[in-house]
Amino acid sequence: MDKNQNLNKEALLYHSKGRPGKIEVIPTKEYANQRDLSLAYSPGVAVPCLAIAENKDDVYKYTAKGNLVAVISNGTAVLGLGDIGPEASKPVMEGKGLLFKIYADIDVFDIELNTTDVDEFVRTVKIMEPTFGGVNLEDISAPACFEIEERLKKELNIPVMHDDQHGTAIISAAALINALDIVGKDISKIKIIVNGAGASAISCSKLYVSLGAKKENVFMFDSKGLIHPDRDNLSGKKADFTNGHLPAETTLSQAINGADVFIGLSKGGTLKKEMVKSMAKDCIVFALANPDPEITYEDATSVREDIIMATGRSDYPNQVNNVLGFPYIFRGALDVKASEINEAMKLAAVHALADLAKKQVPEMVNLAYGTDNLTFGKNYIIPKPVDPRLLTSVAPAVAKAAMDSGVARSNITDWNAYELELSKRLGQDNSLLKIIHNKAKQNPKRVVFADAENLNVLKAAQEVLNERLAIPILLGNKNTINEIIESNSLDLEGVKILDPSQADPETLNEYGNQFYELRKRKGFTHDEAHGIMKRRSYFGAMMVKNGAADAMIGGQTRNYPETIRPAIQIIGKRAGLRKVSGMYILMSRFGPLFLADTTINFDPSVEELVEIAELAAEEVRKFNIIPRIAFLTYSNFGSVAEGPAPMRMRAAVAELKKKYPDWIVDGEMQAHLAFDNELLKTNHPFSDLADGRANTFIFPNLSAANIAYNMVKEIADIEKIGPIVMGLKKPVKILQMGASVREIVNMVSLAVVDAQRGE
Repeated sequence: MDKNQNLNKEALLYHSKGRPGKIEVIPTKEYANQRDLSLAYSPGVAVPCLAIAENKDDVYKYTAKGNLVAVISNGTAVLGLGDIGPEASKPVMEGKGLLFKIYADIDVFDIELNTTDVDEFVRTVKIMEPTFGGVNLEDISAPACFEIEERLKKELNIPVMHDDQHGTAIISAAALINALDIVGKDISKIKIIVNGAGASAISCSKLYVSLGAKKENVFMFDSKGLIHPDRDNLSGKKADFTNGHLPAETTLSQAINGADVFIGLSKGGTLKKEMVKSMAKDCIVFALANPDPEITYEDATSVREDIIMATGRSDYPNQVNNVLGFPYIFRGALDVKASEINEAMKLAAVHALADLAKKQVPEMVNLAYGTDNLTFGKNYIIPKPVDPRLLTSVAPAVAKAAMDSGVARSNITDWNAYELELSKRLGQDNSLLKIIHNKAKQNPKRVVFADAENLNVLKAAQEVLNERLAIPILLGNKNTINEIIESNSLDLEGVKILDPSQADPETLNEYGNQFYELRKRKGFTHDEAHGIMKRRSYFGAMMVKNGAADAMIGGQTRNYPETIRPAIQIIGKRAGLRKVSGMYILMSRFGPLFLADTTINFDPSVEELVEIAELAAEEVRKFNIIPRIAFLTYSNFGSVAEGPAPMRMRAAVAELKKKYPDWIVDGEMQAHLAFDNELLKTNHPFSDLADGRANTFIFPNLSAANIAYNMVKEIADIEKIGPIVMGLKKPVKILQMGASVREIVNMVSLAVVDAQRGE
């Protein structure tokens, strides 16, 4: 089975597993008892109904309308798939809803309409206006998409945007501003070639003109040639960009001679090296066809050193990606109850994106893209999708433009408070895993899979291999592993398989001798030391110690102690540490939460608690997150005078504050206080955590930590990373027995990132 077949199989499984699809509706209010239900529905629900009947604007106050966007399509122009119908478009619309939620905390109902009649489409959307705060039109073919959007913008009193038209226009316009700034060219004087004349190309060209480009300098091509006044076959909005400054028969290769800018919104392979060679000095090429650009990055840069190149792909510099725009544009529009998304709001988004690219890049973004210092220049003209500042940069700019242009029905007066509210909407959890995976891809490392005689482990190895996250090395019986691979149609060709029991005698002897030297005064005889090397977890750990691998992952089929013990005995703890410790990361709605020690130390002393906190803080900072540490127990700041656990936690906090006066750390406290800032501020205003909730939690003992972790992740159904072993000399990741494929892949990525740091 080839890579594409595997991807197809995984994509179908991804969309069908568990609850089919990618989205669900969940309650936002309590519903635990009859009192709650009487408020949610009858008779209590009548009160907000009557309030809204008296004042329609109260619908924003008492319902979800103000944070609800309709993503609507008829499936006539889906991605690169074309007219595949409304049902087949639904996975894309659900995906759009997912992006709205994870990037801007906007709720979405996706609606697929079974009509190609413009009047019917417009009327259907129009009569649904009371439900929604905004409408995102998607994947509707031209020229119908133009008329549909224009009519809905006139007839609805809520913001409407056809993202296929305006999304690419906004992002590419920001990139164009910055590219022109770098090469020192005036937008009013440049010659622009646009290859493609669909909805996106028309909208891009219009926006460039709004920024100062001259229409007479824009030469647009469709599949039949130059958009010229002499042509009588121009549909839709193409006539807006007729240009008679060149003969009607001018070809793309002729027109591009001396051009400053090429914008490709057509299909792969249409721009040739010779054409790029003929462009003006310091040329700008945006080859935005997906998945194959009009010219590859390698071909374009091979013929022009002075080129600034952008594509729609994430594996090259300067990705023009619509996700940089639509979540934040709608966020700003919704937050001021805008009646429309107008030109001023789109231009505000353009300038906010362009300005953000010129600012110092957060370390989190550098981590994601495997660079030490991503700076404004030819290879960075547009922000990266993982940049956490997008929400607080673009949404306020759009909201302010809506207010200034008179389409806002409510005003924001405290912009600092608004930005704080935006930052609280989303934690960093949605980007954290993406950052870890992107970082791993930059420099994949050799990872030993100690439990390779397991289907989930082998599936994870295949995903790791396909995504270029790591170089897997499989430990186990070769026949068993190959049988599992063959019977499940996996593709792990070329991956090294090692059976420790059949390993090279010289290597086994060397590893046995090393282990004997390490453990001869710890109860091991010479024969025992050599015999134990045939166990996979011991052999794998010895491979890491000797540089035959960069990291190890195990624990899928063994209990935790059996896997952590070889790592501690062979890899060993870092110099100066009393003990290693364990931590889990939970991807909560508050952002990532770091829990320690959840796996190793039974009843830590004050000194060991301090060390656990130090290791946890070090791990948290790796993700460019400032640790906000809470020491948890059943007492709040001495409310229980006696008891060994509160006393130890109190003493540990005091010791940490003495060692690190600038750290944000407090306790002892009950767990709910670490999340409830109002309660903490009211009752304990002196606390370091009174101005913001904690993200790093230290527990008094292993029982408390492990119970809390397991209850929270099961009840809340939260994604997790862990357990992470902290304090080892080299990366070894221990899985929970029975970990899912996704959990294994996440842990492998984290192991690779740790190995990269170790270098």
